[in-house]
Amino acid sequence: MATEVATESSRPRPAPRGELKVVDPSPLNWLFITWNTMEEPIRVDEDGRVAFALATDARWPDETTLELDVREGVSFQDGEPFTAHSIKQNFDEMQRWAAPHPPGTWLNFPPETVTEVVDDRKIRFRFPAPDGLAVGKMRGFHIASSSFWQNHGFGYKKTGSGEGHW
Repeated sequence: MATEVATESSRPRPAPRGELKVVDPSPLNWLFITWNTMEEPIRVDEDGRVAFALATDARWPDETTLELDVREGVSFQDGEPFTAHSIKQNFDEMQRWAAPHPPGTWLNFPPETVTEVVDDRKIRFRFPAPDGLAVGKMRGFHIASSSFWQNHGFGYKKTGSGEGHW
């Protein structure tokens, strides 16, 4: 008489359901969540060189204007397509804060900075003065889907602000 042994791969798996709540008491938990769930237009590699992520190119048409070409074929975790409008929405949301990057204020863009969507694949940043750190600041500029801002937004629904509740 042969006995059939069930293996891990032969067992039916239940469909995912419910919501997983992660609790991390670290005051830096927002950093780890952000770094592992969001992407930036531009990163840097281990040698400190520019590495494009959501952007595919960057250029300075003049000393106060930075243009980014954005990657095609990218979707957020919720299925929303990524476009230049996504970058503008995230920029506008972050600029509402007095200090979007309290641990590193050098990452903040000047409040007078304006973004303009040229088309779905190009966005323009107009700075009030030349900003030699602008490309580097993109490393701290995390992009989330519009549903993130509508439903969570770093605490907007709960506290009315994304600042100071950590």
